[in-house]
Amino acid sequence: MSTIQLDYADMEMKLKCYVDRGRVAGGVEVKTEPLIAVKPDVSLIKPLKRISFHEGGFIAVDCSTRALKRANNWGIYLMRASCATVKGRSVDWNYSERICTVIGDAHVRRSYLQDFRIELESQVALRTLNEALSGSYHVHSDVRSMYLLLDGGGYFGGERKFRVSLYEECEKNGIRLLAISKNSPSLHDEKGRDLVATTYMMAPYDIWVYYPVKKADKDKSLYGDIAIVKLCAESSHVFRCDIMDYLTQQDISEMLSPLTSVSEDPRCIGYPISLYLAHEFSAPSDSMLLSYHDQIEEQLDAAGLLDALKNEERSCSFADEIHGVKHAFEWEWWNDQY
Repeated sequence: MSTIQLDYADMEMKLKCYVDRGRVAGGVEVKTEPLIAVKPDVSLIKPLKRISFHEGGFIAVDCSTRALKRANNWGIYLMRASCATVKGRSVDWNYSERICTVIGDAHVRRSYLQDFRIELESQVALRTLNEALSGSYHVHSDVRSMYLLLDGGGYFGGERKFRVSLYEECEKNGIRLLAISKNSPSLHDEKGRDLVATTYMMAPYDIWVYYPVKKADKDKSLYGDIAIVKLCAESSHVFRCDIMDYLTQQDISEMLSPLTSVSEDPRCIGYPISLYLAHEFSAPSDSMLLSYHDQIEEQLDAAGLLDALKNEERSCSFADEIHGVKHAFEWEWWNDQY
């Protein structure tokens, strides 16, 4: 039985239990990343060297989450994790898809989906990494020139955190593992303002790294030192970049400078193109979403669950209707549509 078929079986079991017994009451704590407040120090800002070409590869992973069907107390989602490898002008990619069914209110579903997403990203990254290490790349090139870029903070082990085994595999092989966040709401200066924006205003260089914002603390699942980077002179975009603890004995500016070679693509100027491509490849087509939607309805109809669940969908979908949305997946973003 395929993984998707197992997901459908799990969906049927969970929703049958919900229809028969209702949702079990009780809240689930939604943990948030702890706030980090520091007083900016301009002496910690160092220049990066612009590099036009890096002989090593850049592997990046990302995952999309799209609602296929949802109601107030449950949701069925397509999770698609993709991995993009960029080496010079060559691009390779792969992906993994899962159907995830969650019973609970919006906050419970959000927490569960974030945990599921990061676990799926870890699996795809490990698989791609193992293929790269066993393939021609390992034979013909120095594996220590390889970068693995994760989307998010450098947290490992436990809920909503990457697999520790991914960190250990990269450490064992000397791979440059970095976690780059699209947004960093937990970073503040001493007055509670956005630290990334504050650092950008005070930086004396066109491309630079502010290091360290905070040192790694594995007791709190933070496996990397937190830095802030600006990777392209022509871009105003600045990002949090967590540098794994085993890499911090190197010259940080020298180690991060190769990222400039993949951060000048006009589609995402200032952001590593491999992360951008992983994000793009993770987006399923509307026809694929509709196909999964129809398969799910067939499964639920065969199980005698579709009518009851459709009634619950209709009870929470009026806002969708007045916005002209027929299917839950037609919303551009899933974050506010759990």
